[in-house]
Amino acid sequence: MTLSVESKPESVELTFLPVNNERLVNLCGVLDENIKQIESAFDVVISRRGGHFRLYGPVKQTNLAVRALKKFYEESDHHLGIEQIQLGLVEIRNITASSIADPDGTAENINPTSLPLITRRGNIQGRTIRQTNYLYQIREHDITFGIGPAGTGKTYLAVACAVDALERELVGRIILVRPAVEAGERLGFLPGDMVQKVDPYLRPLYDALYDLMGFEKVNRFFEKSMIEIAPLAFMRGRTLNQSFIILDEAQNTTPEQMKMFLTRIGFGSKAVITGDITQIDLPKHQKSGLVEAERVLKKVNGIAFTHFRIDDVVRHPLVQRIVDAYEKYVSDKEP
Repeated sequence: MTLSVESKPESVELTFLPVNNERLVNLCGVLDENIKQIESAFDVVISRRGGHFRLYGPVKQTNLAVRALKKFYEESDHHLGIEQIQLGLVEIRNITASSIADPDGTAENINPTSLPLITRRGNIQGRTIRQTNYLYQIREHDITFGIGPAGTGKTYLAVACAVDALERELVGRIILVRPAVEAGERLGFLPGDMVQKVDPYLRPLYDALYDLMGFEKVNRFFEKSMIEIAPLAFMRGRTLNQSFIILDEAQNTTPEQMKMFLTRIGFGSKAVITGDITQIDLPKHQKSGLVEAERVLKKVNGIAFTHFRIDDVVRHPLVQRIVDAYEKYVSDKEP
């Protein structure tokens, strides 16, 4: 492949030679849907004739779009779906930002080593620099906290680590835990047995498991008690050995519940605690166990904290913009 790049103020031209129509079709997608995703992600305009692309927009944005086109062309020996394009765009944005210090002036403790996880979906790895660091911390520490906004992969990557550990026989079972707190709604009486009553609160964890392991395998592991899902209240009095334990939505725990959960950890076990301290659904007078745990445990050896930010959002590009808009709105309202 020969590349020809010609830069002008606010404009960049890129040519892929020799022309390979099959690769160009895969790169552009059906009705140029992949190109539209790149345009939307970087706020640029892309026109194409054959293997020649012209990009219009701010210099920084067009350079990022050129990087995206090169990356996806290298991968275009097969069909490129929307999900693959969007995940690739997240990677490009964060590779560019990885050399910049955090806004508060402190750099994250980043380990750049790629840590692929073996699951049904293939090798899963961090798409952003903080996600990669999060996976490294989970591997190296017995207790890891992942704190940040929705869509940053806190829970999904934790479940992927748990599945990977179970498949490698590093642990004997996976235990997924959530506090049963209503998110600003009044659900009223829920019919059914205890499992059916708590299922609505635990559905996101089921979804991650089914995606990573497949429906039949997950059900088989449930039958063998190799996977257990339970509300936080069921953890009292237990000691969990040789287990990978995930506490999700930890911002909705009380300080007493958080202490109770952390003291359940037994020999050969790992625990990952995830939550978003901007979405606390506890009564206003009630302190969050996650907020207090961060203050109490931040200097304890063997416990790691990863703080995700808006640019770690790995979902539809609009999700990151929505999170950004809400944070800006809240900050503008503060005196």
